[in-house]
Amino acid sequence: MAAPDPQQAADPAAVKRHPALFRAIRKRQNPRLRRTDITVTDDAAVKRAVKAASLGNAMEWFDFGIYSYLAVTIGHVFFPSGNDTTQLLSSFATFAVAFLVRPLGGMFFGPMGDKVGRKKVLALTMILMAVGTFAIGLIPSHDTIGVWAAVLLIFFRMLQGFSTGGEYGGASTFIAEYAPDKRRGFFGSFLEFGTLAGYVGAAGLVTALYALLNDAQMEAWGWRIPFLVAGPLGLVGLYLRLKLDETPAFQKLEGGTAHASEAADGVEATAKGDLAKIFRQYWPTLILCICLVGAYNITDYMLLSYMPTYLSDELGYSETHGLLILLAVMVFLMAIISQVGKLSDRFGRKPLLMAGMLGFLFLSLPAFLLIRIDGILPITIGMLMLGLSLVCMLGTMSAALPALFPTHVRYGSLSVGYNLSASIFGGTTPLVITALISWTGSNLMPAYYAMAAALIGVIAVACMKETAQQPLIGSPPSVETDEEAAELVQAQSPEPKF
Repeated sequence: MAAPDPQQAADPAAVKRHPALFRAIRKRQNPRLRRTDITVTDDAAVKRAVKAASLGNAMEWFDFGIYSYLAVTIGHVFFPSGNDTTQLLSSFATFAVAFLVRPLGGMFFGPMGDKVGRKKVLALTMILMAVGTFAIGLIPSHDTIGVWAAVLLIFFRMLQGFSTGGEYGGASTFIAEYAPDKRRGFFGSFLEFGTLAGYVGAAGLVTALYALLNDAQMEAWGWRIPFLVAGPLGLVGLYLRLKLDETPAFQKLEGGTAHASEAADGVEATAKGDLAKIFRQYWPTLILCICLVGAYNITDYMLLSYMPTYLSDELGYSETHGLLILLAVMVFLMAIISQVGKLSDRFGRKPLLMAGMLGFLFLSLPAFLLIRIDGILPITIGMLMLGLSLVCMLGTMSAALPALFPTHVRYGSLSVGYNLSASIFGGTTPLVITALISWTGSNLMPAYYAMAAALIGVIAVACMKETAQQPLIGSPPSVETDEEAAELVQAQSPEPKF
């Protein structure tokens, strides 16, 4: 938090009597930047950090994606035979269980990331996710061990959720603190490129299995293959993350080599990672974060996780049919997401986020009406309408959210806010939509649910401050070249008087 302006706090008459004194106080509290205060980024180091964070994120969401796309099969394998809807609800309830423990993971890993560093915690979350996913692939079926199959599934889903609680906040913080201020949106978009890549890898593998194996083979052993693949993939992500250096902003907190402005020294000198402080001092920003993430997560999970199940279970298409269309849409989004990040650097985070929210508010109903029409073309157009709205948020959110909080509590605050919202709204999305369709009998419930979430998102975006091309709170300005640093210093020099 910035120091209060002494001119605002003091008696106006005193300010008028002693103008020179109050000018001196303001200068002392807000000194001009020196050249050594400004961080000049190393382009190679930034790209390594982005690659490792994004690839690790892709591994995490590959692990989560395969569960979503195998929901129907998992329901048959792990839960007693009977009503198909009950089995599907049981499967999605187990999907949601992972999100219930995500806030606990965020509260555990977030402050830890502010204490011991971003890099170490991101490596730990990678290990836990890989172990949890690999273990699911080894669990015997319900026919073999009865109710213990579901118990073990829930346990390892909770381990997955706990590890994911420290993933997004850490990965987005890691990239944001490495990237130069003017290109934070562009580099941040690669984190969500990794998310889409994880989903594409999961959808591609599951689609191939459905195409090559019959239902009996899928339920007997085919569903295990994607989970077992996650083990070695996790080791690759772990290797890349362990090779990285800590972020310049965190090095500053630890008294390392990174420089920061004197103006930030007084408030960002230690990394306490105090969870109570986060709730006590930053609760208004936490609420804003929860609303933004809630709207984003509901629409994200509706399209990227739930849609194949919607097409197969509610509209009667084969599993392969829905996955192939979603796969094509996600590949298209991957092709344009970095351009969306660039647009957010140029025009601001708020216009792009608002475009995405308004897209879901006004296009969800027409999109689902198209999706209900029999034929590949109307389904694809409907999903593209939703996808283009979503990519406005995907390409922008990973740069917008870390900028809400100061450096010394960024990892912790973002992890807590993001995962509370993901727990309440994101992971429950497939379960809630399936239950609403069951209760109401309307296949348009996903559209109404997305529209309600988008309305909250519109209000949240209207309330947030623009952060594009500005330094992160509590961090020094970050530029790409020495020339930019010199220009920043020169811009503060007073104009000569003649």
